[in-house]
Amino acid sequence: MSELKGRHQFPDYDLSGKIFVVTGGAQGLGLSLAEALAEAGAKVYCLDRADHPAQEWDEALARIAPEWGGSLIYRQQDVTDTEHLHQVFEEIAGENQRMDGVLAAAGIQQLCPAMEYTCEDAEKMMAINYIGVLQTASAAARQMFRYKCRGSICLVASMSGTIANKGLISPVYNSSKAAVIQLARNLAMEWSQVRGDGAGGIRVNCLSPGHILTPMVLKNFEEVPGLEEKWCEENMMGRLARPEEFRGAALFLLSNASSFMTGANLVVDGGHTAW
Repeated sequence: MSELKGRHQFPDYDLSGKIFVVTGGAQGLGLSLAEALAEAGAKVYCLDRADHPAQEWDEALARIAPEWGGSLIYRQQDVTDTEHLHQVFEEIAGENQRMDGVLAAAGIQQLCPAMEYTCEDAEKMMAINYIGVLQTASAAARQMFRYKCRGSICLVASMSGTIANKGLISPVYNSSKAAVIQLARNLAMEWSQVRGDGAGGIRVNCLSPGHILTPMVLKNFEEVPGLEEKWCEENMMGRLARPEEFRGAALFLLSNASSFMTGANLVVDGGHTAW
């Protein structure tokens, strides 16, 4: 039970004093989710491979009110550079003497028929979308075990991990997201119990968004005429999502509000996969 219960509004969502890492966190969906964690009081390290974050990063920084206690910090990092990735997590945990969780949102997409994929193309996508997620989760868990922080890990998958998207030819992308969903179940089984030395208690869940209006999706619309209209027609709500509509789900999964939830896949897709 939160020690703030009864003395604070929605105490189970309070992340004051907590340390989180968000990969793919300097733009798009990752940045939107990182901002939500900072608004809840967390110190959030946003890892991204860009040399310098885009304009939307500066806009997000300007929205963070100091009185909330949270902050956003940028670190350049490619999730496929495994050795340096683990080093960065060790440095962040060492600086703060704790690590409370990670949100693995880094990912890429490529439209390509299965028979035209080269091994190099497929390996690149799996290196970021699956192996990068595995190594990100492992790097976080290593520090969470070290500092005995019973926190939460959220892997960003996709509804594309459970369906074949009509009009979107992306078999390797969809397969990579299916692998992430299965990975979350296995990591949850491995890390969720508290061990005899007090380490463990790490919950691992997936967040599977539906179609979101991000630069990656807008590029799909340029490549496939009529795709946006098709997806809107097939969604119960008749529209696509905005990145900020997943903030509450991420905060739920990374806070004590979901304290008895692990190994689950939270699908937020506007009803797309329900009919």
